[in-house]
Amino acid sequence: MSKRDELIEKYASDLENKCNMKPDMDLLRKVTIGCGPSIYKADSSTISSSSKSELETVKKSFLIDKLGMKDTPKLDEAIDEVIDVYGRSNRNKYRAVVYYMLTKRFRKASVYK
Repeated sequence: MSKRDELIEKYASDLENKCNMKPDMDLLRKVTIGCGPSIYKADSSTISSSSKSELETVKKSFLIDKLGMKDTPKLDEAIDEVIDVYGRSNRNKYRAVVYYMLTKRFRKASVYK
C-alpha cells in the first residue's frame, strides 16, 4: 500500500469514527490528491482551528479559489460547522478531511469529476 493510500485510509477512519460520516471513497481520494504534497508534511497536513489565519486560508484558497464559492458569511459558518463536527478539542484535524467535508457540505463534488 502506498503512503497516500495509507493516509486515505486514516482520513476515512477519521470521517467514520470522529465525524460519524460514511465517506465516499472516490471523492475522498480525489480531494486528497487535490491537496498535493501538503498531506505528507506534518505542519501542512493538519489545520489549526484556533488560528484565524489558517481558517482564512481554508476559506480563500479552498472554498473561494478551488470550489469557486463567493465570499459570504456562509463560508465562515460552514468552516465552523465542519470544525464542530470534527471536534474542536481534536488536535489533529486533517486538511483532506476538512476539505472533504466542506466539499460535501456545499455539494461541490463536481469540481473533482
